[in-house]
Amino acid sequence: MQQRLRSWAEAELFPLRMQAAERKAVLLGDAVYLLAWDPQKGRVRLRTYDPGFYFPVLEEDADPGDYPQRVHLAWEIPEDPQQGTKARVRRITYELGPIVAAGPHALEDGSAGRGLVTDGTGGRPLEAGDVSRADNGAIERRYPWAPDRPTGITCYLTDAEWSLDDLRHGQSLDDLSMERARFRTRSDGEVLHRLDLRIDFLPLVHISNTVADGEHFGQSTLATVMQVLDELAETDTDSARASATTGAPIIGLAGARAEVDRVTGRPRPLAVSPGTIFQLADGGRMDVLDTSGQLAELRSRVEEIRDRAAVNARLPAVSLGTVDPSDVPSGYALQLSLGPLDSLVDAMRLARAHKYALLFKLVQRIHQAGQAEGWATGPTPPVRLAFGPHTPTDRSAVLDEVVRGVGACVLSLETGVGMLQDAGYPIEDAREEVERITARRPAASPAEDARSSQPGRDEEVSPPERA
Repeated sequence: MQQRLRSWAEAELFPLRMQAAERKAVLLGDAVYLLAWDPQKGRVRLRTYDPGFYFPVLEEDADPGDYPQRVHLAWEIPEDPQQGTKARVRRITYELGPIVAAGPHALEDGSAGRGLVTDGTGGRPLEAGDVSRADNGAIERRYPWAPDRPTGITCYLTDAEWSLDDLRHGQSLDDLSMERARFRTRSDGEVLHRLDLRIDFLPLVHISNTVADGEHFGQSTLATVMQVLDELAETDTDSARASATTGAPIIGLAGARAEVDRVTGRPRPLAVSPGTIFQLADGGRMDVLDTSGQLAELRSRVEEIRDRAAVNARLPAVSLGTVDPSDVPSGYALQLSLGPLDSLVDAMRLARAHKYALLFKLVQRIHQAGQAEGWATGPTPPVRLAFGPHTPTDRSAVLDEVVRGVGACVLSLETGVGMLQDAGYPIEDAREEVERITARRPAASPAEDARSSQPGRDEEVSPPERA
């Protein structure tokens, strides 16, 4: 399963998409992953969306960490005069609901849609794998990841567009009229109006940048230093203006004769350049405005604001690369200075740990629902995304520690290989690495085997009758 997930991540460019989503999460506070089955490619497709397009329908008394039952992805499409299309709103809705027998049919305005269907005798036609309960007539389904637990819940997909002229002032996104909607169609001609996806979950994963504390959405890392960043931008602007007057100073001349423009009859402005000579009359002088002092003060002000922003954002100067490594007195002092960054990264990884575990669980289940080759029916094994070290690691020290620990039998070989993998050594699979080391390890001699089987001097040997 791990090999299949790695192959899927490589084919779907998961590291690249993950970096794009994490940038949105850090800067904007949230990120959204969308999973969809692609029958042509035979795998799950992964897309990232801007958190501004994410509109979950949350219950009033629901836990902010709970999974919502209905989610919208919506954005405005501008008008295109060349194609003759007006401005409109597109809304993609995923919602959980009871399984019903539905099929395509024409709506009242003549557009394509989907509604309840019957088999001609008043009954409901069932799809493969669905059963109808005899007591209440509800339709139940057994999903591949839970073959022993039937359920009557499925996920419906609706993808529609509305013209801005059809929307009323103050109308919420969840209250758009379905009568004025124009449903989109899939590449195979399937109408995307309450389309049964044959899964019992929403294929959306919301990543929050911070741990939820009564709120569903996260907080941007820059939210705590917004005012400091504004002050830094204003100070940089003042520094640029002061550097302009310092590099090209303002000069005042007294007793100089300016050249007269023959067309206008007015004196031409004097230009100062290297090699320029001015003839001054008796008592003439030249005064230069010196702004270098103000420029030095502004530069020190910029450094002060940067330090304050780093402290508020819990990003020490060592992590920003603004400190000379030779100025650090010891490695212990360097480790202490990275303490705020460690706590910040730990909190951010804690907020993402269960979300990425959920992402890989959905990837496995959608492959099972799509009947992909190699994804057998059965429970979903748990998957964890392991993050690498965010600070420089002394790999030689870790290697020496592993060698001494494994050699002294206080660490197992599996634990030592895992420590080397976390330190950044190019070990793709820890299990295969352990098997290679074990296979290449020389066999122990009979004398060593006999010596290892004998009890030590300090061990107590129980008599046979007591044993």
